[in-house]
Amino acid sequence: MRDGRGDVNGATDARALATWLSGCDDAALEAIFADRAVPPQAPWHDFFDVAEALLEPASVDRALAATARDDLIALEAGRPPEPRPRTLVRNDGTPYAAVAARLAEARSADPAAFAPLEPAASPAPADERIAAASAERIFTSLSALTDIVAASLDIPVSTTAAGTVSAVHRRTLVEDGVVDDGDVLDDLLALAADAGLLRAVDREWRVTEGGERWLALPALERWDAVARAFARQLPTGIRTAGGGYAPFSSWESAYPLDPTWPARATALGRRADRWGLSSGDEEPAWAAPLRRSGVPDTDALGAHLPAEIDKIYLQADLTAIAPGPLRSDLDLRLRAMAARESRAQASTYRFTDETVGAAVAGGETEESIRDFLAGLSLTGIPQPLAYLVERTAARHGLVRVGTDAETGRTRVASSDEALLRALAVDQSVRAVGLVETGDVLTTRVPRDAVFWTLADARYPVVALDANGNPEPLRRRRPLLTDAPRPSAAHERLITQLRESADAGSDAAWLERELEQAVRSRAVVVVTVLLPDGSSRDLVMEASGLGGGRFRGLDRAADVERTLPVSSIAAVRLAPVAETPGR
Repeated sequence: MRDGRGDVNGATDARALATWLSGCDDAALEAIFADRAVPPQAPWHDFFDVAEALLEPASVDRALAATARDDLIALEAGRPPEPRPRTLVRNDGTPYAAVAARLAEARSADPAAFAPLEPAASPAPADERIAAASAERIFTSLSALTDIVAASLDIPVSTTAAGTVSAVHRRTLVEDGVVDDGDVLDDLLALAADAGLLRAVDREWRVTEGGERWLALPALERWDAVARAFARQLPTGIRTAGGGYAPFSSWESAYPLDPTWPARATALGRRADRWGLSSGDEEPAWAAPLRRSGVPDTDALGAHLPAEIDKIYLQADLTAIAPGPLRSDLDLRLRAMAARESRAQASTYRFTDETVGAAVAGGETEESIRDFLAGLSLTGIPQPLAYLVERTAARHGLVRVGTDAETGRTRVASSDEALLRALAVDQSVRAVGLVETGDVLTTRVPRDAVFWTLADARYPVVALDANGNPEPLRRRRPLLTDAPRPSAAHERLITQLRESADAGSDAAWLERELEQAVRSRAVVVVTVLLPDGSSRDLVMEASGLGGGRFRGLDRAADVERTLPVSSIAAVRLAPVAETPGR
């Protein structure tokens, strides 16, 4: 079978592929184009162009590199894998000519890539020491990921244009002790993305609705959700029919034609180790069921993790000590009013004017803070902490920020004239451009931006709604929906292709096939419609096409013929027996 683009056999393959593509809906085309790494700006005018481009050798090579070993073997043998890769095989499951040619070339260059491998042995069960070490890694990773997701509710992790975490944010998370280094951060973000907790949008890792729900789950359920998602999102070449995945020792050989795969396999293995699913050549008891069926054994893991607690010790030095991992919902609320100073099984939190002020600005009151801490504390509320809460709540609202209904400008007012004068000359809030207007300050900067600028500068500020009533503000970004909007990267291209798919497609294909024949000087069988309604087959060596006419040497009569394209019903590559001298 010949390579494809330069002969009629290849044109026939391209026609079959184009016909199939034109019958796909927009979502299927988007998925196909994404799978085949089609650039959104591809200069294609119709499905004929698409088919020819997808059957180009370079494009086929990329598709084969993304094909798992077992599927490669099946393709090369003419047995299509399931589900069928329809951009690589015909309706009957045999590879297109261009695909078969590239398979043969790949096999010649790397025969080992097409050699079946013996099934990998299951990992050995981890002993108690290894299991304990894996559980410790789980605790560390789970705590870090919880911190990252919780912090991203207010300040998402920022990324560069290339998609990597910005240097500033990476350094901040390392210096704050959330992660040990950048590799840990990258692994945790990848795990969060697999589980749908975070999604990269507009150069930020934003929290989803599911991510917020995940934060309130018990520790074991949070670990379980991420572990299942990790198994579910693995590449097809290492997933199993039962919902699990192949032993780690087989991962590196899963995609033998992809030069980037070994590094990807290593990264996936590192994430599995980070999440306590493996430990070298051994496997913890809780991870074995996940590998076999996609469902981990959380009971086995629970025996190795410290139990969550729901009580803390409040101390006179304005700190709180949690003698164990605090229940997630309690931890999140406590962190809204106190800064966590240490990250371990026993954590320390510190209350300050700023942290309590931020809690009040976010909607807490003196009463709600006192009630929460009283129910949480094993030692009551120490006098210094009670005084701090009372004083901060009393000062809250000394600076009021609202919007003037007549001018639309933001107004900053205060009953403390000295404080307002200090605010007018404070260089730390100069960016919002406050201007003295009578007994208030005004600016064109929107209310919320002014509010957060003043809050960050540690002013006791409150936002006012349109009626002049206090309105709690949260810095939190809007949550993303759990299901991301279907990608529309190729929307313009797909629309253009749809517009070109008109009733003249058969005639267009015939002209394409004739062009291919002329380009390669192919010997073809041309079916010509005669005036009496009958047809006749002519074996011709194609030589020219133009002005609505097809020219070629009639091999049987040894004469040059010129045929109107309008009278040609079909064209196909001539069998070898009909092409003497070839």
